[in-house]
Amino acid sequence: MPFILAIDQGTTSSRAMIFREDISIAAAAQQEFPQHFPASGWVEHEPEDIWSSTLRTCRDAMEKAGVSAKDIAAIGITNQRETTVVWDRSTGHAVHRAIVWQDRRTAEICATLKADGHEPLISKKTGLIIDPYFSGTKVAWILDHVPGARARAERGELMFGTVDCYLLWRLTGGAVHATDATNASRTLLFNIHTGQWDEELLKLLRVPAAMLPEVKDSSADFGTTTPHLFGGAIAIAGIAGDQQAATIGQACFSPGMIKSTYGTGCFALLNTGTTPVTSNNKLLTTVAYQLNGVRTYALEGSIFVAGSAVQWLRDGLGIIQNAAETGPLAEQSDHAQSVYLVPAFVGLGAPYWNPDVRGALFGLTRNTGPAELAHAALESVCYQTRDLITAMRADWPEADSANIVLRVDGGMTASDWTMQRLADLLDAPVDRPMIQETTALGAAYLAGLRAGLYPEPAKFADNWRLERRFRPNMSAATRTRKLAGWTRAVQGLLASDAG
Repeated sequence: MPFILAIDQGTTSSRAMIFREDISIAAAAQQEFPQHFPASGWVEHEPEDIWSSTLRTCRDAMEKAGVSAKDIAAIGITNQRETTVVWDRSTGHAVHRAIVWQDRRTAEICATLKADGHEPLISKKTGLIIDPYFSGTKVAWILDHVPGARARAERGELMFGTVDCYLLWRLTGGAVHATDATNASRTLLFNIHTGQWDEELLKLLRVPAAMLPEVKDSSADFGTTTPHLFGGAIAIAGIAGDQQAATIGQACFSPGMIKSTYGTGCFALLNTGTTPVTSNNKLLTTVAYQLNGVRTYALEGSIFVAGSAVQWLRDGLGIIQNAAETGPLAEQSDHAQSVYLVPAFVGLGAPYWNPDVRGALFGLTRNTGPAELAHAALESVCYQTRDLITAMRADWPEADSANIVLRVDGGMTASDWTMQRLADLLDAPVDRPMIQETTALGAAYLAGLRAGLYPEPAKFADNWRLERRFRPNMSAATRTRKLAGWTRAVQGLLASDAG
């Protein structure tokens, strides 16, 4: 039986999963790696930590599954998006730690670009807004702050890549410098309409073209691993950014389908088909996937803090020992209290896009305790998702509210309490699939499609299985009251920042 090895390189850990031909999971391995916070709002990873943890989990998963390189038809890669690595073309050594997608250090660069009136052009070409979230300004920052880096980059001595690109380069022994259209579309440097790196954007953001990888389909020939890594060469045949990979793993191949992934942050993608939809509500227009040269687009809303709000309860406040305690604790909360957490720990994402505000709690009383804080933290994720879906409906009228069904995945979806509250506040069904590892599954599918192991998208979609559907059962009056309270909290936070 042939297998697919999926690499899922995330923000806090690297994972590897072995999928069988019937898409069941044969084995998995995971390893966390250090996070670095050298200054307020800065988040970095050591590229060698990313590489070594990826390599170890691949080997561990293969050992657990009892498979060797000859048993694996192909490798698929999915990755934390926007995280930026710049490395030496000859030695492979990074010239600076990877700057993580959460990092806000380029806020001043972004503010200058906006003040100079460049956002309409950038948004038109990339589907993105100007924000420190994306890779382009991160590359410029590294070139400006590492002595000699800009001159070396202009001479072609340095390479840029998102994490998928960096891993591909390492896996192939430096033979392949490439990425896929989904990752390229998150850089502020890629024209999503032409499918090419854009010379005007490169000049504007001061990024030398010589640094850039080749852009390929999400399911394509990305070369082979060097034999010594896994005891034999393995084809690399699929790449997609993590949220796009989850969209594929959730089989959201038809326009109008929405998936939302709850990891460190929360990311909702609405498939809009082969025509890009321009947002009037600060959503992003992005490439959902590219197959056979055809780009399928999505509207995306990004929430910076989802699962990390639960981590804050555990590590910052010490009121839980593990994430599984949060739902039962929230259930014990005093329902007479209306405590709202706006978790803007690193600013607010869509549809607000304010990198400067910071988190706040509203509605505290003398009786507010751990249960109420857990309740507020979990509900904050639901409220933010509601904001995204509302913006999507406004941007794309075809997303008729009566037909909305949200497919969810990620660690937080294990909480029945949270998923029920999400359905209640959305006033729409929430579907949790049998296979929760949808990000890895999406990467596996792209590789398996290229390798001839998995069928075309429509046939693959038939394999999607529902584990549980959460239906809304909250009264309209309660929903209206709670949503109004959330709106007041967000407006209060934004007003305090403006003042």
